[in-house]
Amino acid sequence: MKFAKPQRNLTMLTDFYEITMANGYFKNNFKDTIAYFDMFFRKVPDGGGFVVMAGVEQLVDYLANLKFTDEDIEYLRGRGFGEDFLDYLANFEFACDVWAIPEGTPVFPGEPIVKVKGPVIQAQFIETMLLLCINHQSLIATKANRISRAAQGKAVMEFGSRRAQGADGAIYGARAAYIGGCTGTACTISDEMFGVPALGTMAHSWIQLFDSELDAFMAYAREYPDSCTLLVDTYNTLKSGIPNAIRTFDEVLKPLGKRPKGIRIDSGDIAYLSRKARQMLDDAGYPDCAVVASNSLDEYIIRDMLLQGAKIDSFGVGERLITSSSSPMLGGVYKLVAVEKGDEIIPKIKLSENVAKITTPGNKRTYRLYDNETGKAIADLITLAREKIDESQPYELFDPDFTWKRKTVTNFTVRELLEPLFCKGKCVFEKKSVSEIRDYCKAQVATLWDEVTRFENPHNYYVDLSQPLWDLKHDLLRKNGK
Repeated sequence: MKFAKPQRNLTMLTDFYEITMANGYFKNNFKDTIAYFDMFFRKVPDGGGFVVMAGVEQLVDYLANLKFTDEDIEYLRGRGFGEDFLDYLANFEFACDVWAIPEGTPVFPGEPIVKVKGPVIQAQFIETMLLLCINHQSLIATKANRISRAAQGKAVMEFGSRRAQGADGAIYGARAAYIGGCTGTACTISDEMFGVPALGTMAHSWIQLFDSELDAFMAYAREYPDSCTLLVDTYNTLKSGIPNAIRTFDEVLKPLGKRPKGIRIDSGDIAYLSRKARQMLDDAGYPDCAVVASNSLDEYIIRDMLLQGAKIDSFGVGERLITSSSSPMLGGVYKLVAVEKGDEIIPKIKLSENVAKITTPGNKRTYRLYDNETGKAIADLITLAREKIDESQPYELFDPDFTWKRKTVTNFTVRELLEPLFCKGKCVFEKKSVSEIRDYCKAQVATLWDEVTRFENPHNYYVDLSQPLWDLKHDLLRKNGK
C-alpha cells in the first residue's frame, strides 16, 4: 500500500471567522464546552441519485497534523489577538472524537456523513478543511462513478490533470476518480502518492516532431514494444493514421513477436471512426488491438456513442471529469447539532424560512437497512445515538415529511455507517489502499436499485428519521418557532 508524502501544515487553511469565533469562545469561557457537529449535504450533483463518499483519508491526515507554528502565532498576534488566546493555540492538542462514513460508500442528502464531538473551539475550527476534503473528492468520485457506469464495464481513464483547478485538484481528483471507478490516471504523482495507476502514451506533438507519421509510430513502437498504443488522428484517421499504425504493427512489432495494445482517436466523429477502425484492424489481423477514445467526453456522450454502435474498448476522460464541469460543486455543510451541559446533551436546531435548511438536531447515528433476500439497500435511517435497531423485530419506517407514508420491514440487516476516525484526539482510522476502496465502492453501488442509479429522474432513496428523533426535531420546531 502506498501513502501520501508528508502532509503540508494546513492548520491555517481556515475561514478567518473560525479564528474569530474561537477567540470569542475562549473569552466567554466556552473553551471546554463539548459540542456536536454534523456534516451533510442537501443536493446530489447532476440531479443524480447518490454521492460517492471520498476524501476521508485526507481529512484524517489534516486532523493528525493540526499544529499552530511560531509563524502562525506571530501572524495572529499581528491581527490583534490577545496573548492568552495565542498561548492556548501555541499549546493546541486535538482532542475531538470524529466519525465518518467510509470512502466509497453511496451517501444521500440530509444524513450525517461526518460527525464531530469535542471542545467547541476545536470542533468549530476544523470546519473549513473538513468540508474542503469531503466536498471536493466526493464530487469527483461521484462524477467518475457516473462516467464509469455509462461505459458499461469498459475502462475509463482520468486524463484531466492539465485542466484541473490547481495542483491539489489534479492530485486528489485523480485519487477520487479512481475510487469512483476509473482504471487509472494521467497524473503521475497520484500514482507515486496513492498507487493510482499512471497511464499514457503520446501527444500529437510526438508525431508532428518526426518527418512523417509513420516514422513517429515506428520510433514509438521500437521504444515501447510491450505497451504500444498509437494516436492515429493527427492528420487523417482513416487514410493515414490507421494504415500507418497497421504497417508499424506489421513491420516493428510482429517481427519481435509482440502484439499492439491499441490505437487512440482524439477527434472527429469518434463513433463512426471507431467502427471503421475496428474493421480495418480486424481485417489486418489485429482483433485484439483496443480502440481508445478521448476528447471532451462525459457520461452522456459515452452512453450515446455506445448506443450508436461505437466499437470502443476504453475511454480517456479529461476536464469534464476532473472538474465535474456539468455540476462543479457538492454543497456539503457543517452544523452545530448539540452541546453538553454537565451530564446532559442539549440538542440544537437551526430554523429557516427555507425549509430545506432546517437542521436535524441531536447526537445521532446513521444506519443502512438491507433486504436479506435481495441484498439491496432498503433505506437509511437516522436515529438518536442511544437507539439500537433490533434486526429480529419488524421495524416501521416512515417519510419524515409525509408521515402517513409508512412501511414495515422484516428480514433485514442493519449496518451502522459512521465509523470512528479519532477517539479523544487519538487517530484510530485504518487506512486502506485506493484499490480496496475502489472495489468496495463498486460493491456498495451494486446494492442500490437501478431506479436509484439511473441518470435521469432517479428514484428518491429514502433517508428516514426514527420516531424519537422526529419527535425531538418537531418539539424544537414548535418551541423555537413561536
